[in-house]
Amino acid sequence: MRALLIPIRCFLVEYVRNPANLLVLVLIPVVFVLVAAQPMADAAKLLGGTGVAVETATAGWASGFLAALAMYFQTCQANSADRRLVLAGLPAAKLVMARMVTGLLIAALVSAAALSTLFLRGQVDDPARVIAGTLMFAVIYVGIGTAVGSLLKDQVNGTVVILLVWILDVFFGPALTSPDRAEITRWMPTHYVTLWMVDLPSGHGGYLGDLGLSLVWVIAAVVGSGLLLTHEVSAHRRPNAASRPGRVAQAAESFRMGLRQYRRDPALWLLLVTVPIIFILLSKTITKEQYSVMRVLEDGREVDVRVWLPETHAGTMAPIAVASLATVAGLFIALNNREGDKRLVLSGMHRSTLLTGRFGEVAVSVIVICAASLAVTALVFPARQWPGFIGGTLLMGAVYALLGMCLGFILGRVTGVLIAFVVPFLDLGITQSPMLRPVPPELASLLPGYGPYRVLIDTGLSDKFDDVAGLLIGLIWVSGLSIAVVTIFVARTGTARHHRLTAGMPEPRRQTLVTGNPKESGAR
Repeated sequence: MRALLIPIRCFLVEYVRNPANLLVLVLIPVVFVLVAAQPMADAAKLLGGTGVAVETATAGWASGFLAALAMYFQTCQANSADRRLVLAGLPAAKLVMARMVTGLLIAALVSAAALSTLFLRGQVDDPARVIAGTLMFAVIYVGIGTAVGSLLKDQVNGTVVILLVWILDVFFGPALTSPDRAEITRWMPTHYVTLWMVDLPSGHGGYLGDLGLSLVWVIAAVVGSGLLLTHEVSAHRRPNAASRPGRVAQAAESFRMGLRQYRRDPALWLLLVTVPIIFILLSKTITKEQYSVMRVLEDGREVDVRVWLPETHAGTMAPIAVASLATVAGLFIALNNREGDKRLVLSGMHRSTLLTGRFGEVAVSVIVICAASLAVTALVFPARQWPGFIGGTLLMGAVYALLGMCLGFILGRVTGVLIAFVVPFLDLGITQSPMLRPVPPELASLLPGYGPYRVLIDTGLSDKFDDVAGLLIGLIWVSGLSIAVVTIFVARTGTARHHRLTAGMPEPRRQTLVTGNPKESGAR
């Protein structure tokens, strides 16, 4: 028992000692349960879903999102250490049990945070059902996070896969879409959990019923993740060959080395194509066939235009897909290279050439992401001004990729991914969305997606480009974020270089490096 309790304690300490994890325990429930619940309920009514069910289900969505990412990074980052523990003599069964118990405790913790926020928001009709449903959400997503962490070691791929599963499950699930489309959504992980949690019988639960099928998903998540963890810690894999950096002297070499990593990762390219297809094509499929009114600029005046909602909804999903993927790409380009960049600068490479290479990687990522999204968008959304719409999409990708780089230089992996998802969701999915309100609120102009989104609305729904202010705002964001990236990069690499060069040196030599006094050098 002691051999089991000690790893559990260590795994939990690893989770809670990071103050950022405690921050997101508050941030994510507040975002979904308090801020986004009502706008998403309004969106559900447009899509044929049930508004009241959305407000209750947000607690489950928040707990599942937190549990999946927490368990993914625990599984992915500790894989090598876990195998070493097993080789050192710790029984694999006890290690796997410790990981699984840790996951269940994390599920209980994130569920408590989400439920506390829900109960603070207002009265809940059936507390016992909501508590049980929220816990089932978290446990199922613990299994999903463990499975992805066992199968995908590249953290860009793993993060995008988890976000993809969660988005499919939530935005195309039974709470947000029409129950008439159950044949599409019934195979999603929390389909039956959601329906049972909000007390909306599916009518297609069979002999087991909605609760029985929900428990089947819970058990399958626990058992499946346990088997995958057992395989991972028991497998004896040949260690990856250490990559040695070559003689990098120019930005072109830095850029080429960065692109090589993308070329070696076919799963990333598959995701860049798959995510826009799911975001955009399914958006048209699930949207109720009706007309809606949206507001655009015409000759300097705001006018209302009548639009076909399924096409327009698909068109508005394109910038959300671009922003989400671009943020994650910028985040991991900065985060994965920030320690290596310090070493490259210490080895003599100029910061300007290295940073130029990183900007080149981000530019290629944005172009690929935008091309994939626009190719799918062209199939379902007839934009009125395609050149301007393409330019607005690229502007949106550039803004959010640079924002992702800033997050990658400052934050850790778990916190960075959570913030990289929350900001585009709140900005584009809730605040800027023309489906929820004709004109965004005044505070929306302070968010990074405001300018590019104005350009996309204008070029997508009108025959003449009038929203010059939106274009200028987007370019200001690009300039400001570029300056922020440069400033942070120089600060991080400059401090490290000075410390590494002077640490452990005799005082005369250190003074020579600091002051450049040749007499000190000669004395030595």
